[in-house]
Amino acid sequence: MYEQKYIDREKSWLAFNARVLQEAADNTVPLLDRLRFVGIFSNNLDEFFRVRYAAIRRLSLSGISGEKYLGGISAHQLIKDITEIVIQQQSESLRILGNIEAELESENIFIINETQITPKQECFLKDFYTQKLSPELVTIILNDLAVFPILKDTLGYLAVRLELANDEVRYALIEIPKNINRFVVLPSEDEKQYVILIDDVIRFKLKNIFNIFDYKSVSAHMIKITRDAQLDIDSDLSKSMLEKISNSVKDRRIGEPVRFIYDNLIEEDTLQFFLDKMKIVETDSIIPGGRYHNRRDYMSFPNLGRYDLLYKPNEPLPVPGLSLEGSILEKISKKDYLVHAPYQSFSYLTKFLREAALDPKVTSIKITLYRLAKNSQIISSLINAAKNGKRVVVQIELQARFDEASNISYAEQMQTEGIELIFGIKGLKVHSKICVIERLEEGKNRRYGFISTGNFNESTAKIYTDVTLFTCHQGILKDTSKIFEFFDINYRVHRYKHLIVSPHYTRTKFIKLIDREILHALAGRKTHIKLKMNSLSDFKMIDKLYEASNAGVKIQLQVRGICSLIPGIPGMSENIEAISIVDNYLEHSRVYIFGNAGLTEVYISSADFMTRNLDGRVEVTCPIYDLEIKKELIDNFNIAWKGNVKVRYHSYKLDNKYKPKNHHAPFRAQFETYKYYQNKVAILEEVPQKIN
Repeated sequence: MYEQKYIDREKSWLAFNARVLQEAADNTVPLLDRLRFVGIFSNNLDEFFRVRYAAIRRLSLSGISGEKYLGGISAHQLIKDITEIVIQQQSESLRILGNIEAELESENIFIINETQITPKQECFLKDFYTQKLSPELVTIILNDLAVFPILKDTLGYLAVRLELANDEVRYALIEIPKNINRFVVLPSEDEKQYVILIDDVIRFKLKNIFNIFDYKSVSAHMIKITRDAQLDIDSDLSKSMLEKISNSVKDRRIGEPVRFIYDNLIEEDTLQFFLDKMKIVETDSIIPGGRYHNRRDYMSFPNLGRYDLLYKPNEPLPVPGLSLEGSILEKISKKDYLVHAPYQSFSYLTKFLREAALDPKVTSIKITLYRLAKNSQIISSLINAAKNGKRVVVQIELQARFDEASNISYAEQMQTEGIELIFGIKGLKVHSKICVIERLEEGKNRRYGFISTGNFNESTAKIYTDVTLFTCHQGILKDTSKIFEFFDINYRVHRYKHLIVSPHYTRTKFIKLIDREILHALAGRKTHIKLKMNSLSDFKMIDKLYEASNAGVKIQLQVRGICSLIPGIPGMSENIEAISIVDNYLEHSRVYIFGNAGLTEVYISSADFMTRNLDGRVEVTCPIYDLEIKKELIDNFNIAWKGNVKVRYHSYKLDNKYKPKNHHAPFRAQFETYKYYQNKVAILEEVPQKIN
């Protein structure tokens, strides 16, 4: 038996982020998209430190070893291991960024610094600094302050060292403005395009900023702090949930520091000054970096009109038989439909809600909201419905991490418009993606609705792959209505005939489904399990999959992110294969397929196989009854499994080894999935011609 049973969750997550970094290094990815992947890598790492690293740090400081919760490694050792891995990854990301910048120069795109500015650019920057940048700058002289300022973990700062004429050293802090684009596009010269970071514009103007001081030298190096993002929710019963979350979000800015990144060229005395003043000690993650931090800003690098250096966008395709022109409710009343974003248009969801808002027969709309777009059409449709006299009930998750402030703002807006709000259940995040409407037809209420694997968010729907089932199945929607009753009276546990609902039933139901596959295999019947999810880290579910493997069940896993299961180990997991696809779109849908000896069952879900999804959240898993949709989801899974481009193997080595082509033609799953849906549209268009 192989000694190691699980891969550490945090190390597996860091391996996922390394796959993102692989995309930044991949020469087949368009240059500007490679910059975007550098930004995604950096943004992911920020969130990792704010949440996961912070949790391990709290565990370590509590004096608890944590081995029981961390798969056999102590919290203290895990912190050391993480820091070592991240330092290596940061170094690799800097190398990759340097390569990208060199390749951009071959395309006549130059990212310059303050030492490379031409006279023409100097005139442009003088005006830019005076008109836009200078009014936004916050500059603080630090030496004589009684209280050191609180550095925000969403911002970058320049740590300034001034050596005065009398040899006295003063330190200052310049906050890099976040409401100005980090990248300044300079006037083109000789058919060459130039970009400079705001950081370097500030460095260029340092003499102006500190001209009241008589100094011999001045230098500026970037620093960045990451803070613990855990929300401490006030238990005061006199306060509303809205007020408690709002106060907690405000307090987050002064959370404990968990990571400090600095320019490795910073003067030793300057670095020590900031470490001392900020009370950062060796138990925190102190990471040397390059000249620039907050590289997540590269996600918004200007396209410069160079669309040849970006992925060609695919227009979202229509769903055959489901029109955005006619009544969507009428169509759904006759059969189920599946929308697979971004391959197909997210507009069907907003169309559904807009139609429900105007339909005189619709009496109520109930929906759960987790993460919303900046200018959400979903919210506009719900407000429109309320103005038309519909009863609108919205369960909005105020604790959706890093979207709390946005959700609070939307909640206040909806309250003003008379929408009934439910703020969740104590101890449970509501992560389900469900909507049900009631429509009065011939004196009786009939339900329509949709259930999704992803958020009702127009922005992320352009890059996240998710599936949404539109249905008029009265049994499924009766169960959906029961979930809203649970939100309202949550001490009553409902029974569901069709849906699988966390926290009460998901774990036990999936164990039963796996057990059934085990019985089939032991009886000599052909069967299989195919699971697509974002993360797999629950030890009990992993053990059950190991048991199924040992019984002879063939298991295929598509796990984009964390995978604590170790596949392919004789005597433990020899019948399990596990892959990860990281490509232009973010694989986000959860699809669960159980062979059932030929009577295949297919489910879509908002839940991953993680303990929090199974036991600590309200999640919904929905069976697929429509045979066409069932086949479509199985086809999607098999297309991805056949892929040999952008596909990596999960293994105990965490080496992100690519799946070999083995003399086969390149088969890129996301491209082939789009072609699959194109063919569906083409077949539909051919049908009338054949009839004629």
